[in-house]
Amino acid sequence: MPDQTIEEIRVTGEQLLAKVKELIREGNIRRITIADKDGKVLMTLPLTIGVVGAILAPSLAAIGAIAALVTECTVKVEREAR
Repeated sequence: MPDQTIEEIRVTGEQLLAKVKELIREGNIRRITIADKDGKVLMTLPLTIGVVGAILAPSLAAIGAIAALVTECTVKVEREAR
């Protein structure tokens, strides 16, 4: 049995930051990868237990900048297996 699952979510640039924040709050996420509509990876955010908002603040600012530049993107979510 694999110890992880990967989910792909398509979002618009406007939805990107809100979706990433929602995923971080879920808590069972290992890694979030953001790719443009052509599949080019724009950012990878490794998440570990105990990551706090202050540490994520620069990453969230970068995600906001990416959201302003893309019209559509894919968020790949690597989750802990249940």
